[in-house]
Amino acid sequence: MKFAIVGSGFTGAVLAYKLAESGIEVDVFESREHIGGNCYTEVDTNTGVIVHKYGPHIFHTDNDVVWNFINQFAEFYPYINRVKTTVNSKVFSLPINLHTINQFYNQTFSPEEAQQFIQDISDKSIKDPETFEEQALKFVGKDLYEAFFKGYTEKQWGRSPKDLPASILKRLPVRFSYDDNYFNHRYQGMPANGYTEIFEKLLNHQNINLFLNAVFDRNQSKNYSHTFFTGPIDSWFEHELGRLPYRTLDFVKEEFDGDYQGCAVMNYGDAGVPYTRISEHKHFAPWNSYEKSVIVKEYSREANENDIPYYPIRQTDEKELLKKYIDMGENEQGVSFMGRLGTYRYLDMDVTILEALNAFDHVKQALGRNERLPAFFINPL
Repeated sequence: MKFAIVGSGFTGAVLAYKLAESGIEVDVFESREHIGGNCYTEVDTNTGVIVHKYGPHIFHTDNDVVWNFINQFAEFYPYINRVKTTVNSKVFSLPINLHTINQFYNQTFSPEEAQQFIQDISDKSIKDPETFEEQALKFVGKDLYEAFFKGYTEKQWGRSPKDLPASILKRLPVRFSYDDNYFNHRYQGMPANGYTEIFEKLLNHQNINLFLNAVFDRNQSKNYSHTFFTGPIDSWFEHELGRLPYRTLDFVKEEFDGDYQGCAVMNYGDAGVPYTRISEHKHFAPWNSYEKSVIVKEYSREANENDIPYYPIRQTDEKELLKKYIDMGENEQGVSFMGRLGTYRYLDMDVTILEALNAFDHVKQALGRNERLPAFFINPL
């Protein structure tokens, strides 16, 4: 018995590790020149700064199983993600909190006063918001929406907030305290030496054969007992029904002496600023000392054929196309579609790891019962 895994991000690497530990030989195919997918980190040769090559990744979870698992492969240091945003030539804290509200309105509201104020300025005519804009207006009112959400969202998604679903905004909190921790999770941290170390340890096993710069051909699956595919599901079918659309990111890297912006992430909410945010990577490892600094500006745009897909655009038309590919996948023999790209979903790292661990449990049970493995371990819709 020998399995193929296509992709060496968290889905593929975790599953490969678990299968290898159970005694199964695995071939891992990675189309890039490095492991780790979009979580790959590298040390910048000029500055010594650990750079998140494909954008910042902060580990956060409430799941004990995930946290205990990932800590086997790296030393995690406590790290709180404190995001700032520049709007109208002023700097504010995100998510919107009591300090943001008081600063924006030049007030000294107490928590109760701020909560009442936000209720008063919210659009009460919107009963059941369907779009991003309606949700924002009902949630925080016109001023805060236009300052912190409208321009940034237009740049990030390339679409008017009037055309985006309300569900996107429901993930963004408003706090009536001075807590500016971007996440609420119990466990939050950053691997001391970057993420690549984790993938190296996950894939360093005698039962794992790793192939870099290797594009997996669908016909190769005939050589394996089963294939776990973590690439774009539509690519498996050679985009037969059309391409599932994604947003992609362009990164512009610059180096500076000293400290550039004093924080890890600075968003830019003004529509007139072409980039969405600037990340200063030395602040992701504040336990290290650096004389120089690396910043990366992020520009969001529609993904083309040769671009790295980042954010799936899961609107009505896209979900209909996804459903057709899911139906095709269900009829495919000997392959399971997994991960962010295989299921066309935006996934945080902890969810990705948990789904890979759960998939392994499913595989182990299926093999014990001599059952066929499913095309999907979760419902992508």
